[in-house]
Amino acid sequence: MHHSEAAFDVSIDNSFDFLSAEYATLFDNSVATAFQHPLWLDSLYRNLASAGGTRRLILVVRRRRGGELALVLPLVRVRRGPLRTVEFADVRVSDYLAPICSESNFVELVQDAAACREMRRLLRPFDLLRVPKLRDGSVSLERLLDAPTRASMDTNAYAVELKDSFADWRAGALDRSYQKELAKKLRQLQRKGDVRFTCEDTPDIVATLEMMKQYRGPRFHARGDGDLLQRPEYFAFYSDIALRGAGSFSRLYAMRMDGRVIAAVLGLCHKATFLVIMGAFDIEGFKSQSIGSLMFERVAMDCIERKDRVLDFTIGDEPYKKLFGAQPSPMWAITRTGSAAGSLAGFALEQAPWLKMAARRMAGLRLLPARG
Repeated sequence: MHHSEAAFDVSIDNSFDFLSAEYATLFDNSVATAFQHPLWLDSLYRNLASAGGTRRLILVVRRRRGGELALVLPLVRVRRGPLRTVEFADVRVSDYLAPICSESNFVELVQDAAACREMRRLLRPFDLLRVPKLRDGSVSLERLLDAPTRASMDTNAYAVELKDSFADWRAGALDRSYQKELAKKLRQLQRKGDVRFTCEDTPDIVATLEMMKQYRGPRFHARGDGDLLQRPEYFAFYSDIALRGAGSFSRLYAMRMDGRVIAAVLGLCHKATFLVIMGAFDIEGFKSQSIGSLMFERVAMDCIERKDRVLDFTIGDEPYKKLFGAQPSPMWAITRTGSAAGSLAGFALEQAPWLKMAARRMAGLRLLPARG
């Protein structure tokens, strides 16, 4: 459709209120994911997006006639070594990235040449613009950003559909031998003491997160990539999400042995889907009982009782996900360069592993989620 004049106004609004009624309406009618939820982005910008040379860059698009909010792009400017980068507001915590807009608004916007030019102008200057973690089938953000065709990431996301009953889901998703193994592990665990599974209420949330922090520290230290939960600003972020979202947007599950938390899983609720974002388990205390797998089995049971339709294990190729019937879905990344230095870094990111490593050392870029 040809537009004789611009239909949209584009601006930078770094004080944009993600808790506003207009953003809630836009989000509810959008193609966005749980990781663009009002609470998520409000907390992310307040707790995480103002440290280490990170600056807000929130692009807001409104209809010229009436001023109705049509699209929001939550971005940040980050200095990575010598490179000036423009990135989605991810800050290592979001698994899926997407613009906040409806499909119809997006189609209309990409046909508005003046609005697209203004958006691209406001993004400058940058050496490298990169938006990874795009789900398969997501809107063509590259058309809006005038970027080359998206490239496949070297990791997948995993999700499994749930059924009306736990017994039906378990029979279809889990191998029969694995069902027997988990039943055996549960009996072993129950012989050790009183085992209880709960979805945490507000008074217990922070204490449970503290236990998760204790369990995750040694595990990720041994892997060499650290654990975000050990950092005060990230602990504050996850605590904020768990507390403010309790009962609606977030759930924190816990498994207790004689009253002590031995396993926990934090996740988000969105469109009848539970998205796992973090787990922690007392591996040292229960090496032989597979408490991680038992925990995810109970999470699936509770989700089915709540009428959820999908259990999403999100991004990462950990083998346990397939044991629960989760199927891989490809993830995509968009890269646009804005200078010779950015072209060099962009080329390296797409080439041989040793070049990727060199580029990450130079630019501080990570292609895989670091939170685990």
